[in-house]
Amino acid sequence: MKKRFSKILLLPLVLIGIFIGTVSFKSDFFEIAKQIEIFTTLFKEINMNYVDETNPAALMDTAIKSMLTDLDPYTNYWNEQDVEAARINSAGEYTGIGALVKTGPEAITVVEAYKDYPADKAGLKAGDEIIKIGNINVADFKEDAGELLNGAPDSNINITYRRQGEIKTTSLKRSSVDLNAVPFYKLLDDNSGYIVLSRFNAKASSEVSRALKDLKNQGANKIILDLRGNPGGLLNEAINVSNIFIDQGELIVTTKSVIEKYNREYFTKKEPIDTKIPLVVLVDGRSASASEIVAGAVQDLDRGVIVGARSFGKGLVQRPRELAYGTQLKITISRYYTPSGRCIQALDYRRRSKDGKALRTKVEDYNEFKTKNGRTVYDGGGVLPDVKLETSEFSDITQSLLYQDAIFDFATNYYYTHTLENTENFSFTDADFSEFKNFLEDSNFKYQTATERELNEMMDKAEDEELRSKISAEVNKIKSQISDFKKQELDDKRPEIVSLLTDEIIKRYFYKEGLYEYYTDNNPEISKAKDILNSPAEYSKILK
Repeated sequence: MKKRFSKILLLPLVLIGIFIGTVSFKSDFFEIAKQIEIFTTLFKEINMNYVDETNPAALMDTAIKSMLTDLDPYTNYWNEQDVEAARINSAGEYTGIGALVKTGPEAITVVEAYKDYPADKAGLKAGDEIIKIGNINVADFKEDAGELLNGAPDSNINITYRRQGEIKTTSLKRSSVDLNAVPFYKLLDDNSGYIVLSRFNAKASSEVSRALKDLKNQGANKIILDLRGNPGGLLNEAINVSNIFIDQGELIVTTKSVIEKYNREYFTKKEPIDTKIPLVVLVDGRSASASEIVAGAVQDLDRGVIVGARSFGKGLVQRPRELAYGTQLKITISRYYTPSGRCIQALDYRRRSKDGKALRTKVEDYNEFKTKNGRTVYDGGGVLPDVKLETSEFSDITQSLLYQDAIFDFATNYYYTHTLENTENFSFTDADFSEFKNFLEDSNFKYQTATERELNEMMDKAEDEELRSKISAEVNKIKSQISDFKKQELDDKRPEIVSLLTDEIIKRYFYKEGLYEYYTDNNPEISKAKDILNSPAEYSKILK
């Protein structure tokens, strides 16, 4: 049996060199060096002596990823493909088919086909499952099969996909894909300028600036900045976007770390475009990171009103560190704090529950802070809006619906069973909601409440203590009540669920552009933002 362990030892030896060069200040350096030596000898012994042929690369990959799971989900090892994907995401440009996809073990699911790009022109739709790319079956490809969709400009690609159980084929020509940070902006009927900022890539601030100037030229005298669903991106672009509305020299965000050199304060550096125009910023549970920096700065400096739901709470700062062979370690180095001193981070990965999940700060443990005008705001993770709307909320059951793709899958079925000519008279009706609940009954959707989890843990302990048989009847009654509660919860959380269903359905027929157009006349958050902006007294009252 031929073993190739000499090359395998290179990474640990390189790591030893990195540690010697960069962490000599650590008091536990000897312990670090000791553990690396133990790992090196163990890894060598496994690859030399294990009964079956081993795959050194796969073993190392597993070891690295298992080690990182003890930290936070944002500290990641990036192979060469991951590094390239990060570069594309930051730049907003790449060559491919022009679609957002999700890779699974058996197929690549099209999440969204961008309008007028190759995937759209070839007829691919959201919900299509790509099972073959050229002559390669996705199920047989061990790496990230999504990479097969990218390639040289104007190169041809044949795709086999499954749609509603039917196998189809298509061919397309790859092209350059340019992802706009601002995919939509419009002057509304009340002279409010509506700007959607969907990502903080390298073009974010320039595109927001251009949109704002154009809207002001059209007559806009108030602005709605929509950060809902924006997962964040580049820190410097968050500063620059804030700077558009905030004076030069203002503190926007602070990073704090146990390592002193990572403690920094970030201030606005440029002349703003407009510091007086009334401003409403929309956020929800999917507004994260850079979005929260902007929303937090606007709120703490009393520059505008925040509307929607508490943001995601992603306040951990990552920095890429170069490793060997073009790989990188994206490592968390510090935490974000808003100008008032609030920590954005919601989950504490240093404290975990019995099942290993990071703990969220309890409401009773929130700390009080003051904005520039003396308003009281609280930490606890994310940015809590000044005006909360239930249509923006993401409750536990809604999170489960999103995580298990129940809303996405229902929208796919809806698209192929309903005709929608335009959005003017569209509304998600009572009959539609009943259809959705029936869909959940027939699907594999599972939702477990916190009470259920605790009840199951209790029954496990009862088994150990030989009490299970004595309390099982009562527990079954409680489970029956919980089941009734869960059915009722769908109705109780209907506003937020219907909001997400509406979004997904409109996109299927009229793309993202059609959804944003629909928003301008029908979205509750935008309607509330307009009400606030059109009432100077209310706007001023919220901020003072």
